[in-house]
Amino acid sequence: MKTAVFSARRYDQRLLTQANAHAGHELIFVQDRLTADTARLAEGCAAVCVFVNDSVDAEVLARLAAQGTRLVATRSTGYNHIDASAAAALGMAVVRVTDYSPHSVAEFAVGLLLAVNRKIARASARTRDGNFELEGLMGFDLHGKTVGVIGTGKIGAIFARILHGFGCTLLGHDVVANPAFEALGGRYLTVPELMAQSDVISLHCPLLPSTHHIVNAASLAGLKRGAILVNTSRGGLVDTEAAVLALKSGQLGGLAIDVYEQEASLFFQDLSSTIITDDVIQRLVSFPNVIVTGHQAFFTVEAIGQIMATTLESLDDFEAGRPLRNLIPA
Repeated sequence: MKTAVFSARRYDQRLLTQANAHAGHELIFVQDRLTADTARLAEGCAAVCVFVNDSVDAEVLARLAAQGTRLVATRSTGYNHIDASAAAALGMAVVRVTDYSPHSVAEFAVGLLLAVNRKIARASARTRDGNFELEGLMGFDLHGKTVGVIGTGKIGAIFARILHGFGCTLLGHDVVANPAFEALGGRYLTVPELMAQSDVISLHCPLLPSTHHIVNAASLAGLKRGAILVNTSRGGLVDTEAAVLALKSGQLGGLAIDVYEQEASLFFQDLSSTIITDDVIQRLVSFPNVIVTGHQAFFTVEAIGQIMATTLESLDDFEAGRPLRNLIPA
């Protein structure tokens, strides 16, 4: 089946091509993001394969449908970048990767927490310059601290289990309680209660209208002063401007993010030789107690392998007329 693969980085092209050897789909790799302007590159393709920063809104979907596209496959679990209702109205199916290694993201979140708390990136940069001074590198023991987990699904529960091993007290917030989280001694609270009591907060919930800016000026004002915030889920969960102000005041003691509200124009590309005009991200990376990475938490051999395999299985099923196991509801 002829499929346009958007936001195709070199590793996407290499690994999808390898995984596709058995199926023989005609894959057209496009490095650019899918937008209203680039949708024309999928002309004649029965399917498009997209990623988290592609724009798959009603306008783009209408253009794709007019060109013959009938399936949208996203190489991600989250699908907030896709207007599923508009796709259904156009008779287009939308599939996702419902499950890939949740350990990849959970482990990376722990790594970010350790890095920002123990100033690991700063220490590494210093020693490369021959500076072995310890001043300014002091962190705190995680043992005995309280960790708040917002979103206690598969990834959040694994993150909680790792922090439980550190000897942390666990607090959680979710619309549905997870028995695995409660088995660790985790207690569920409201977001304000969790923010007020936690030394560390880690976000693992999907981006929905109800969770957009779940971390905002009001919730940060009620934060336990000096707490560290980690976000490996979706950038829109955090009001970044409010986080900057909380960092400046010392209310927020540290920030470690792998996702960013305006990441679509920045992430997954090399901008080292250009002028970055996003003043917010420039302010963030100027703080000594902030670590920003480029949406790499999912990026392990195990996770990518599962993502590619599941995506191709969806293409196989659609072409053969079989039920789609990973269908996104309208």
